[in-house]
Amino acid sequence: MRRWLIALLLAVTGICSNGLQAGDAAPLAADEATEKRLVAIASELRCLVCQNESLSGSNAELANDLRREIRSLIRDGRSDAEIMEFMVSRYGDFVRYRPPLKGTTLLLWFGPGLLFVAGLGALVTYLRRRERALGDQRPLSADETRRAEALLHDQDAPPRP
Repeated sequence: MRRWLIALLLAVTGICSNGLQAGDAAPLAADEATEKRLVAIASELRCLVCQNESLSGSNAELANDLRREIRSLIRDGRSDAEIMEFMVSRYGDFVRYRPPLKGTTLLLWFGPGLLFVAGLGALVTYLRRRERALGDQRPLSADETRRAEALLHDQDAPPRP
């Protein structure tokens, strides 16, 4: 009886799974060239909601709207440079993964390196000061060692001046 139940369960599973085959995703644009340009442009732009993800890989609502806007600009005949310029004028240099090197983006380009150098300098300074402070300590004299031993072994004895 148990074998028949397992066989029936497998048969029903096999019949039901035939309709679950995944198909190819339909392109969002009718023109494949437009879609390829969209992916190329969107991969160079940062999602303003996710910030760690490209515009082409993001599923945020704003990312969908921006991809729709880029499609319409492509259909209007704008070049890739014009589309990038439009996005930067609207959202600033932050929208680009590789912002141009100019006065307003110097901190974006060199900030991480400057922070690293400053942190490394602070660490070296701290270690040098610590080494000097530890190096200034002199070993105990024989009399000081004898008094320390007496204090450790005899808690009742008063310290000597």
